[in-house]
Amino acid sequence: MIVLDTNVLSELVRATPDTRVLTWLDALPVAETATTAVTVAELHHGVARLPDGRRRVALHHAVRAMLDDDFRGRVEPFDRHAARAYAHVVADRERLGRPISVADAQIAAICRARGATLATRNTKDFKDTGIELIDPWQVRRAGSPVAGPGSSSGSRASVISRARPAARAMPASRVQQSTADPAPVPP
Repeated sequence: MIVLDTNVLSELVRATPDTRVLTWLDALPVAETATTAVTVAELHHGVARLPDGRRRVALHHAVRAMLDDDFRGRVEPFDRHAARAYAHVVADRERLGRPISVADAQIAAICRARGATLATRNTKDFKDTGIELIDPWQVRRAGSPVAGPGSSSGSRASVISRARPAARAMPASRVQQSTADPAPVPP
């Protein structure tokens, strides 16, 4: 399973999403991707902190449609297994002198508890958490990652910490269709 981090899902609701991310997602099986309850909270928080107006309403609809339609049944919770993994993620990073935010530690713990790969642009934030990472912004085409910042080669291992089978996310065409949800913005 590949878990999509907040920055990957945020990219999908941008007015002009990065084509590298869309291409990468289009090449992956939808059923093998998921996100986390933490990411859902971060997305809703991002919308809630915007000033009232059209942009907030549009983003609310886009986020809600994406989560309700494209990720129904594929939002991984922070459960007791993740809570146990969380303790190790935080302690490991503390021992390295590299504290981690609560939200990032929870996302890493959910991935670690499920043996999932995390797709994120912020790979440095998740380094040394015991999970596999992939940066969709650094992939030439599906299955062909390129070296990320600070890496010395274009090998698969330079973008993905440890090799994992490829998975798929929602087609980009569904992202564009999902922005028409007429639900009201909650207070």
